[in-house]
Amino acid sequence: MAHSCQNCGATAEDPGHLCNPTESILHCDYCGEHNVSTTHVCKGKLSAMKYSCTSCGRVAEKEKDLCKPAEIS
Repeated sequence: MAHSCQNCGATAEDPGHLCNPTESILHCDYCGEHNVSTTHVCKGKLSAMKYSCTSCGRVAEKEKDLCKPAEIS
């Protein structure tokens, strides 16, 4: 079960990493699967990722979602 912060909307598997956690069920907009983990990556989501963060390694569709974005080639 994932948890989300009621203050800022961040998500995490461990509620101890959030300032104001609440249990939530995450839904994948790419494959339609329900109750996925915060680290869920399906084929549709993976192909949509265009940038990776050179600092932490996260991936995102848009540059603005990362602190140090680099285009994935």
